[in-house]
Amino acid sequence: MKHLDLTVQRLADTDGPSQDDFRQWATVAFDAAGVVLAEVTVRLVAPDESAQLNGAYRDKPRATNVLSFGYGDALPPGEPLVGDLVICPAVVQREAAEQGKPIDHHWAHLTIHGVLHLCGMDHIDNHEAARMEALEKRLLAGLNIADPYLDDVA
Repeated sequence: MKHLDLTVQRLADTDGPSQDDFRQWATVAFDAAGVVLAEVTVRLVAPDESAQLNGAYRDKPRATNVLSFGYGDALPPGEPLVGDLVICPAVVQREAAEQGKPIDHHWAHLTIHGVLHLCGMDHIDNHEAARMEALEKRLLAGLNIADPYLDDVA
């Protein structure tokens, strides 16, 4: 990645990973997607804000782990990809515990997953899901993180 402007907003009642951790995980995903310029805000929110956003944008009024909001789909060449990741630490912590995963591994997975959404990837149909999951597994393996879908109960 040539340049990543990354900001972390900590609104939830937890510290979460460091800005350097988020930057490392986001860079891995942007590099894999061929993105060289990006401006991303990672917003750590309480369950009520997560539920409100999930309800408003996905018609699922409950807290969720990560939401991705990309902006400027038709930006001219050379302009940075711009987007927000909204992550609910309470959900991340609960899921990691339920799934028996190290918390930092789950944070890395959800950050990479969210960034790949910002890059235009999705998992709406089976083909897209298989492609996105395979890339996530490969990127996480490069960080010495086990397959997050192996024993996924979520």
